[in-house]
Amino acid sequence: MNKNLKIIIFYLLIASSNISAQIPKVTNGSIQRFENFKSQYVDAHNIDVWLPDGYSDQEKYAVLYMHDGNMLYDAQITWNKQSWEVDEVAGRLIADSKTQKFIVVGIWNNNEYRHSEYFPQKIIKDIPEATRKIIVEEQLLNKPQADNYLKFIVKELKPFIDKKFSTKKNQKNTFIAGSSMGGLISLYAICEYPKVFGGAACLSTHTPMIMKEKISQYTDIDVASKFREYLIINLPNPKKHKIYFDYGDQTLDSFYKPFQEKIDLIMIEKGYTSKNWLTKFFPGKDHSEKAWHERLDIPLLFLLKK
Repeated sequence: MNKNLKIIIFYLLIASSNISAQIPKVTNGSIQRFENFKSQYVDAHNIDVWLPDGYSDQEKYAVLYMHDGNMLYDAQITWNKQSWEVDEVAGRLIADSKTQKFIVVGIWNNNEYRHSEYFPQKIIKDIPEATRKIIVEEQLLNKPQADNYLKFIVKELKPFIDKKFSTKKNQKNTFIAGSSMGGLISLYAICEYPKVFGGAACLSTHTPMIMKEKISQYTDIDVASKFREYLIINLPNPKKHKIYFDYGDQTLDSFYKPFQEKIDLIMIEKGYTSKNWLTKFFPGKDHSEKAWHERLDIPLLFLLKK
């Protein structure tokens, strides 16, 4: 490696470190950072908790756990200069009394192991051997760990949040949300822990399950169909849970329609109706934080409406 390249990498690492160290600036409410939150199940994660204006220990708040926490609040400190601007949307809905009061727990992703933490682990054994080998080695880096990631949230992070903040601890007031692979792990979470989570918002859910360059005619047969088989058995009781899906038709979202339609059929078979399930299609929208910000009010209202 030449000297100039080493210098460039050095300064990029410094810049990356500085970004990760910054507390997001919000226009509504406030952020509390818990840096390198330790776990016995997965690597440490930064946790950014958003509290609405007027947060008080004299009130109880619902809790929304969100993946990719480093992309939620402040576009100035994200890698692509986009964010969900969760504070703006959530703060406005709460101020207008359209939702109950809630806090947001943003769980930073684990960078290189993001895919291995978000890929529904229990289906891996059912994927044909050749495809399974590619997924485990190339995408999960030989470290499937979604089950441990969910244990971290349920057994370590949630008890901490419920102790630290004034929360409604029950299933009815505990929600989970994410986009892309974050949507996938949110759906997996409500299936694995139906007594913990009362609702899941899955935006631009990565229903093909595998990387864009691997999506082909075999994707559905070898991988996505295995997750649908899992859903048929494990989707939670529709009388006690709410699930939201959406997708666009640009960039990565352009792959999702046929996969999502098959999941929608399963939702109907399992007894879900418009009272507890919503799938929305957004023509012209792409796979980006900007797009998710523009429609975030819809799943928040669906899950947290007064």
